Amino acid sequence: ALEEYPGGIHVESAALGEFDVDVPASGRLDRPVDVLWVTVKATQLEDALRLASPAVAPDAVVVPLLNGVDHMARLRQLYGDQVIAGAIRVESERVGPGHVLQRSPFVSTDLGPCPELRDPSEAIATEMRDAGLPCTVHDGEAEVLWGKLALLAPFALGTSSVREAIGSALEQPDVRELMDAAIREVCTVAGTEGAALDPEVFTRALRGMPGDMRSSMQKDIAAGRPPELDAIAGAVLRRGRERGIPTPAIGELVRRVGGSQAL
Repeated sequence: ALEEYPGGIHVESAALGEFDVDVPASGRLDRPVDVLWVTVKATQLEDALRLASPAVAPDAVVVPLLNGVDHMARLRQLYGDQVIAGAIRVESERVGPGHVLQRSPFVSTDLGPCPELRDPSEAIATEMRDAGLPCTVHDGEAEVLWGKLALLAPFALGTSSVREAIGSALEQPDVRELMDAAIREVCTVAGTEGAALDPEVFTRALRGMPGDMRSSMQKDIAAGRPPELDAIAGAVLRRGRERGIPTPAIGELVRRVGGSQAL
């Protein structure tokens, strides 16, 4: 809650070190900004949109870092063509008011193009790189969004299905096979959206994750918070049904997580 916020953020990061930074906070967007970052969970998006009227910053570039793909249409409905696809790969969590812990030894971001606004993506990426955050600008937004989902969906669903870190999940043959199959399913669905993804790339990435890494979905379930099942798995399942692409592995992992009735 805003009243608990100490006025700054204390960061403990395996990639960036430990530091404190003053960050002003407000209950709603109350001034013009150049870039509006949307960093809430997918389950919190509608509440967050009520706090950031496009009338306050009509010229802002909007960069969401949400999981999934469906949020892009919702954001463009509100903010128009100034929405750029974004994705971040990091294991981090807020462990207390103004206290952020990043355990993973990596962090990377990806941005899609925005030619309607003379493509500000590279300028944003340059600022992020200067701050120590690797950032890559891609030619298409499908590659950005589905490229993250191809690894996130099996990782999040696999770890959440067994309530254990990725190393333990991969040690269980049936779970490992389901995660591998889920990668192939996401890549097949992604192909219908214009993203040409190689499943082997994501299979190797899954195997290369630190063994003690846990997904945010797994942490949400453990804390009693609603997981992002619809954003992460629902988007793939719905498109699979619409386009005649079987997605049995993702369906089974969702069932094991306990959310099949909701999707």
